[in-house]
Amino acid sequence: MRLSLDTDAKTLTLDEGGIGKVVDLYSKEAFEALSRQWVRLGWNQKYQYTFSWMGRPVIQLPEDMIRMQEVIFQVQPDVIIETGVAHGGSLIFYSSLCRAMGKGRVIGIDIEIRPHNRRAIEAHPLNDRIELVEGSSTDPGIVAQVKSLVKPGEAVLVILDSNHTYAHVHDELEAYADLVTAGSYIVATDGIMLDLADVPRGVPAWATDNPTFAARDFAAEHPEFVIEQPTWPFNESGLDQNITHWPGAWLRRR
Repeated sequence: MRLSLDTDAKTLTLDEGGIGKVVDLYSKEAFEALSRQWVRLGWNQKYQYTFSWMGRPVIQLPEDMIRMQEVIFQVQPDVIIETGVAHGGSLIFYSSLCRAMGKGRVIGIDIEIRPHNRRAIEAHPLNDRIELVEGSSTDPGIVAQVKSLVKPGEAVLVILDSNHTYAHVHDELEAYADLVTAGSYIVATDGIMLDLADVPRGVPAWATDNPTFAARDFAAEHPEFVIEQPTWPFNESGLDQNITHWPGAWLRRR
């Protein structure tokens, strides 16, 4: 797509496949087109690698963190399970929300939790609500261990943020979906890969090998889940689409 911005004329020209369209620069359509390119450019510049939460690197788009906060407050989960620990910033973020709500705990799973990251997470003042599980998120033994940590009747939210290949995400969805309670979500993050296949740091195979397609196919196989962007609890704008690294990520259990 070719975008031509004219701040004097206050127009944005979108040209795709030789078909051009001129829109008002200050319109919803222009905002969404420019936001898509901003996300692609920001990802390539590692914008998401510039944030931390209460001292720990978080490696998330702030827009996604705010939307996740909205969902966690709405769902009020007893347990938040996240695959993929890295520096632990997301676990600290979820733990801080749990403490603020006065309920909930966090289980973080990773095939390798590096010693310096484990030490930093375990020394953090918000570690009291976090449990770390080391091993492959799709290993049957690890899946069973995680499930043993969830008590009957607890509300569960699951976030998948480890290996982002189609096959691994699909396996994770199959492994953890039965833990998700009605009205809650399993979130297949970082599907933005499908829109990054042609950026300098991208990989061509991501056009099909991505979490968004895994979530799409899982939903087709499991009618008890529907792909549904959570409704914004506050919105006085005309906008309705997340600016996100997680397109097609939110699978709500009916």
